[in-house]
Amino acid sequence: MILDIVLIVFGSIIAYLVFMLIIGARILRKFVHFPAPPFVAYFLDSKLRRKMQPPDKLIERSGIVNNMTVLDNGCGNGAYTPFIARAVGDKGIVYALDIQPKMLQKLKNKLSKPEFKDITNIKTILGNAYELPFDEHSIDLICMITVLQEIPDKTKALKEVKRVLKTDGTLAITELLVDPDYPWKRTTIKSVTSTGFKLQQVRGNLLNYTITFVPDSSLL
Repeated sequence: MILDIVLIVFGSIIAYLVFMLIIGARILRKFVHFPAPPFVAYFLDSKLRRKMQPPDKLIERSGIVNNMTVLDNGCGNGAYTPFIARAVGDKGIVYALDIQPKMLQKLKNKLSKPEFKDITNIKTILGNAYELPFDEHSIDLICMITVLQEIPDKTKALKEVKRVLKTDGTLAITELLVDPDYPWKRTTIKSVTSTGFKLQQVRGNLLNYTITFVPDSSLL
């Protein structure tokens, strides 16, 4: 009985501390914008995160299919990049772009492990969201997984996304509630549709959602 009470109290304290940490981080992020630092890579690529944000649902909701050319924009340490690479198959290609060399190195280290030896269609790129190193209308699908809100000038980044995305391509924005930068669905929709995109589909729930957009042909 005493042990049960201790466990309940301890669990409640941990839950409270985690809650306060998230609240504090959200307040801080209102004033300071920066990419997720490398020291959080363990959570970003953890089983816990994949349980909250399953790769198969993310891929399905994003519309990623075989033979696509996909840009994982702001890939970080590549938590979902290998899953995307397998989804597009050998004839598809995944560009994993991030602004932080340490994050890309973590992705490269992961891909060197035996369990990923079948993946040969990922190209890592050191770059930023404002100057994507691709030709106009050359990418089938661009996914931004818990990254859009980290970008200070979202309008500039989204216009660059539109430049490199094919006219019939897809932009998939995915967000997770525990992320300190988590935006409401309506916030994401407003940010993206104000930069020349049309809403395609909203999928998921409060904890984990993906919203897809297509270029507005009337504005091309």
